[in-house]
Amino acid sequence: MVDYEITNTMTAEEYMEMRRIVGWGLFPLDQAEEGLKNSFILICLRVNGKPIGLGRVVSDQGYIYYIADIIVCPEYQGQGLGRLIMEKVMSAIKESLKLSYRAMISLSSAKGKEEFYQKFGFQNRPNDDVGCGMYQWIEKA
Repeated sequence: MVDYEITNTMTAEEYMEMRRIVGWGLFPLDQAEEGLKNSFILICLRVNGKPIGLGRVVSDQGYIYYIADIIVCPEYQGQGLGRLIMEKVMSAIKESLKLSYRAMISLSSAKGKEEFYQKFGFQNRPNDDVGCGMYQWIEKA
């Protein structure tokens, strides 16, 4: 396994570069900065100061938690870093709960990565209990 350090900070430029590397959509840096600032949990794996992995969660701090980003740079994939990030994310969410509280954790899996999240107890939608997940991107022109 690679020698890394864990931080809870990331610049908007670093974030957008990670999104670009994995082929995700890009948006203005100030918008990325605001999103990072308002993250409930941010876990960044770094090698020699450079981000190579990211876990980011947003929450209403009541019962809703949304895993917004799990990213591992392609050259570091397959080394257990995604699993490490998810373990840290799930642990941080559990630690944030008060005794007897319940939380609903949601995410949108990248295509073909569903099995990875199933290992952490996530269920595919639709199923017998719930319909399919949905999303929409909008842009103010």
